[in-house]
Amino acid sequence: MAMALKAVHVCDVPNLDQVPENAALAHCSTRFRAGVNDDKICECNIPKFLVVGHRGNGMNMLQSPDPRMKSIKENSILSFNEAAKFSIDFIEFDVQVTKDDYPVIYHDNFVLHEEKGVIVENRVTELALAEFLSYGPQKHPGSEGKPLYRKTKDGRFFEWKVEKDAPLCTLEEAFHNVDQSVGFNVELKFDDFIVYKEEELLRILKAILKVVFENAKGRQILFSSFQPDAARLIRKLQSTYPVYFLTNGGSEIYTDIRRNSLEEAIKLSLENGLQGIVSEVKAVFRNPGAVGRIKESKLSLMTYGQLNNVPEVAYMQHLMGVEGVIVDLVKEITESVSDLTPAKEGEEKSLYGEEDGKKEVKAKPQFSKDELSFLLKLIPELMIQA
Repeated sequence: MAMALKAVHVCDVPNLDQVPENAALAHCSTRFRAGVNDDKICECNIPKFLVVGHRGNGMNMLQSPDPRMKSIKENSILSFNEAAKFSIDFIEFDVQVTKDDYPVIYHDNFVLHEEKGVIVENRVTELALAEFLSYGPQKHPGSEGKPLYRKTKDGRFFEWKVEKDAPLCTLEEAFHNVDQSVGFNVELKFDDFIVYKEEELLRILKAILKVVFENAKGRQILFSSFQPDAARLIRKLQSTYPVYFLTNGGSEIYTDIRRNSLEEAIKLSLENGLQGIVSEVKAVFRNPGAVGRIKESKLSLMTYGQLNNVPEVAYMQHLMGVEGVIVDLVKEITESVSDLTPAKEGEEKSLYGEEDGKKEVKAKPQFSKDELSFLLKLIPELMIQA
């Protein structure tokens, strides 16, 4: 199976809102280095195969028929701690900075609410902290916030209703209230349609770093960003925590060519001493040879994307040398790859089991007949002819 995977190319996948719940795999486990490219060692102890909770316990897709995609409010303390109940290594969340310099956790560029039957959009970075926190559920009993809405890519508006709602939060609150055992993948969030001056980027990054350094207290941290200069500057400003460059690998084309391919991502990372790359998963399947080039460059590689919610796809990436996946279905994926990740309490696992002083290779992954059938049906949907 490993040989077959080397030739995989991926096209756009139809509908992955609904993911089969019965697929489970048994795996082996190992560890990997942080991937530092200079003499400064980043304080990061990352497992060989990371499972990272996307926006906590998974992003919200209000238009999805899958109830799991609207179970718990994304990017909330509630979602972060729900994810921490499972065997994950990190939670990923999006950080922006308000106009009064408070780092807050929110994905979208705009906060949407309704006024007199009209949807009003306010840019997060143009709000003061107090106004930002006035949206959605409130922390204090008896207080009522402004209902939030969300806009889909096709222009539809949905009231942001989930099964378990929760207040918006700041980065500092996350440090104080989220299970200490879980690392933070802090995505430095910027608007794709704005050209930022370096002084503005520095103001934002310094505000974030101030909160991180004052509150991290031993928690594992890694930074990531789609904004090339933000990734470059956060690496320049500090060498304590690793920095990963986010890329969709060419799925969309930007005026900044550094964002348009895995090759450009490798170049940017090497030129600026970054530790790794986080790629959209389909880009890796379209260009599997890039995995080897990334490894040869002593960079780490993780992926994101809805395809990562399929357990078999996560395992295929492990075979290819990808070192971690960002996922929405935290429970399903952590259970399916549980033997690929170390024990939550920090107990180290290795590729070999020790018995009577001899090294014994653990058994290869075993697929049930149903699981193998599902995998064989899935792969043709993902492949394109070279």
